[in-house]
Amino acid sequence: MTGRARVVGYGLALAAIVILLDLLDYGWRIRTLETEVYLVMVALLFAGLGAWAATRIMPRRPTDGGFEPNRKAMAYLGITDREAELLGMLADGSSNREIARRAFISENTVKTHLSSLYGKLDVSRRTQAVRKARELGILP
Repeated sequence: MTGRARVVGYGLALAAIVILLDLLDYGWRIRTLETEVYLVMVALLFAGLGAWAATRIMPRRPTDGGFEPNRKAMAYLGITDREAELLGMLADGSSNREIARRAFISENTVKTHLSSLYGKLDVSRRTQAVRKARELGILP
């Protein structure tokens, strides 16, 4: 045997011994620990596995403000940029008075814009409008 092969052989033998000793130690732990400890260990294992799988499966939403509204859907429905802006404020949970103040328009104008939006989105409530706009990619 060459020197390199001998080192590899010794390394494999030592690895086998360590694995055997570890298995014996594991067997001792199984007999001495409570059942609840194993249940917690299994629960943590599956929670970790679930979290790992979720990061691989679920799509990530951009968090750096990189959202770009679906312009084709906006054009098809006839939604203007101003209406989309008001829709964003609506999605933030703002009241008509708050939207009017932030957009520098009257409350009646806000109501007119929202009424127009409801018709274009074919909805009758604020929550429906926000949900449909998100489904269409108009809102993040």
